[in-house]
Amino acid sequence: MLEEAQFYEVLDKDSKLLQCNLCGKHCKILPKHFGFCKSRKNVNGELRLQNYPKIASYHRDPIEKKPLYHFLPSSKTFSIGGFGCNFTCLNCQNYMLARNSYELTNTIKIMPERIVKTAIDEKCRSISWTYNEPTLYFEFARETALIAHEKNLKNVFVSNGYMSEEALAEMVKFIDAFNIDLKSMDNKFYKEICGGSLDLVLDNLKTVYHTRNELNDGHGPHLEITTLLIGDLNTSSDEIRSLCDFIVCELGREVPIHFSRFFPQYKMQDMPATPIEKLERAREIAVDAGIEYVYLGNVATDSNSYCPNCGEKLISRNGYFTQGEKKIKDGHCLSCGHKLNFILR
Repeated sequence: MLEEAQFYEVLDKDSKLLQCNLCGKHCKILPKHFGFCKSRKNVNGELRLQNYPKIASYHRDPIEKKPLYHFLPSSKTFSIGGFGCNFTCLNCQNYMLARNSYELTNTIKIMPERIVKTAIDEKCRSISWTYNEPTLYFEFARETALIAHEKNLKNVFVSNGYMSEEALAEMVKFIDAFNIDLKSMDNKFYKEICGGSLDLVLDNLKTVYHTRNELNDGHGPHLEITTLLIGDLNTSSDEIRSLCDFIVCELGREVPIHFSRFFPQYKMQDMPATPIEKLERAREIAVDAGIEYVYLGNVATDSNSYCPNCGEKLISRNGYFTQGEKKIKDGHCLSCGHKLNFILR
């Protein structure tokens, strides 16, 4: 018997119509039908998981690849990739996973205990749910995360941030770090390019950030943000300023932002790679707005971390190879004493 899903309700007992409340789609699902993401199915009036314990891939990665530059820097993370997504991004680089295009023979069945043991054997300090949208694996990820915590492993979600308020309230209890895509500050972009809406993502970013001071004695989930800059679609100076103002005013200037370069993918094969000048301009705007840690991705550039107060180099990076941390002690810069936003252990 398939595992029962969480976060759903019965809308009509006679027709057995269900509503899934895992994410912002709030799919209404008739018997024998799937939700949008295809990870949940109405089986005789109960919502049953289709993806437990099935994944698409696993791999040992540098944590910086997520990208997380301020969470356990220079460590390895055990990456888990699954099937499905609740977005339809036209530029998706993992569309073979997100659109469920793999055949069943490519599915890997692996239990939570085995994931944790393998992560430990691979000398990883964390488990990352990535490559596809991890929200769809909520039940599987939580079971794995609770076992991981018993073994002193951390848990990471690399997400589009489109989970429901109800689901996120539970996620922040077992996920130690999020990298969330903030794809644009334009709801039209979210609707036409991603198949979602902006407001829920903004609300969820605020929830993750402010939960830090409400859980685990002030040590709630760490947050970093990634924005993929695509040609002229989301790169105007006004939009970048709006994004940066949101981070500074609604979150905190210490939240790292990664501006990543777009390359032609999936249904955007005809669009050229984003000019590097647009990324550099975005970095200038972010720094001017007061954001303390600004990084560029998918481009060869300075990716070191510096103290936002005195400019001391804290961590040196060459690709995904990092070194440093000796300039950070008890969460502060050794040179000037400025409070820093790094999780080292």
